[in-house]
Formats: sequence, C-alpha cells, structure tokens
Amino acid sequence: MNRPIRVLVAKVGLDGHDRGAKVIATALRDAGMEVIYTGLRQTPEMVVNAALQEDVDAIGISILSGAHMTVFPKVLHLMKEKQMNDVLLTGGGIIPDDDAQQLNQLGVGKLFIPGTTTTDIAGYIVEWVKNNRNF
Repeated sequence: MNRPIRVLVAKVGLDGHDRGAKVIATALRDAGMEVIYTGLRQTPEMVVNAALQEDVDAIGISILSGAHMTVFPKVLHLMKEKQMNDVLLTGGGIIPDDDAQQLNQLGVGKLFIPGTTTTDIAGYIVEWVKNNRNF
C-alpha cells in the first residue's frame, strides 16, 4: 500500500457513550492508520459526507443504543447512492448475532461485540482493504 489506510470512526444518533469509539480510534491510529473521529450525535448523512470528503477506505460505527438495524442500512444506502462501493462499512457495539447476520447479508462488514481485541479489529480492516481497495 502506498499510503496509510484511512478510517472514519463515528457515533450516530443520540448514543452519548463514546469511550469505546475513542479506544478503537486510538488503537487504529497506533496500528498505523489515519483515523478521522467525527464525535457524538452524527446523522447517517453527516457520516457518509465526511467519509466521502476524507476519501476513507473504511467507516466504523460504534453503536450502543440499539438502533443498529436502522443506522447501518441507512448508512449503507447512502454509501451506495454516493457510489462508495469499495468502502468498508463495519462497526461494533451491542449487536445481537441474528441482527449482525442480517446486516452482513445486506452488505455490512464484520461487526464486533464488546471484548473483541483491537488487534482483531485492525487486522480485519487491513485485510479487507488489501482485498477490496485498489490504491
């Protein structure tokens, strides 16, 4: 790769718990990635627009509010509208296995539950970008 992987980390909606998102952002940065953290209370539109402007390789959404079945499909839809077909949409939080499988079938990447190591998350992003991005 000719440049560092660029990842946008976002908190969508009214979920005000951002400690995990900040831990992930720091871990990805420590793994050599460029990380853009959007902060709290973002809309799906704000996230996708920021990702487009920042030319990211991946979007990671941290969600603990239970709105994952609304948020991820909306972000994915907006990404498709903007032709961001080679950008990974991943994330984590409190997401039941059945919901994660449904989201994966829609096109969302791997979703991580609390307790997943930051090394596993960074490794997944690196591998996905190597296999799906062309730069």
